[in-house]
Amino acid sequence: MKQPLGVILAGGQARRMGGGDKGLLDLAGQPLLAHVIARAAPQVAALALNANGDLSRFRAFDLPVLPDSVTGFPGPLAGVLAGMDWAAERGADSIVTMAADTPFFPCDLVPRLLLASEGMAVPLVLAATPDPQRGRLRHPTFGLWSVSLRDDLRHALADGIRKVVMWTDRHGAREALFPAEGFDPFFNVNTPQDLARAEALIT
Repeated sequence: MKQPLGVILAGGQARRMGGGDKGLLDLAGQPLLAHVIARAAPQVAALALNANGDLSRFRAFDLPVLPDSVTGFPGPLAGVLAGMDWAAERGADSIVTMAADTPFFPCDLVPRLLLASEGMAVPLVLAATPDPQRGRLRHPTFGLWSVSLRDDLRHALADGIRKVVMWTDRHGAREALFPAEGFDPFFNVNTPQDLARAEALIT
């Protein structure tokens, strides 16, 4: 498999932060999104951002910005589809997605997702971490997605599918298990309290 392209998912509405873009919040003197880009860029062949609204607000990051092709903020699957369509135009086989509000995701995210996909005719893998109650906790905005599934995903969204795992389970998605020592590396910033915790973790 060729090195995947990366797509940072920033299309949400950040209701618990009072609206706006979580990725533009300050974390240790930089936008939260800058920390995500720094982790993502070395792991992929090229990087884009999925976002909606006035795209000029992301101009400083010098990335292609991909709006959802499905209206009504249908969730992360729409961002995955936008990334798949962008990747298909570039002749790529797969994308890896990351969330724009998760500054500590693993620096070996992509190689571990690729390793978990070995032997799959249609690669589809979600990141997971150990969870005391459920055994494993899936992180559906972090995954490896085969571009060949884009038309299937387009039809699923048209049919009203919104939950990531509802669609990925249809296609026999695997999980790549990541360690969570000290804290879950897929910890994301949803509230002002989470942002304070991220500040404490980064210093």
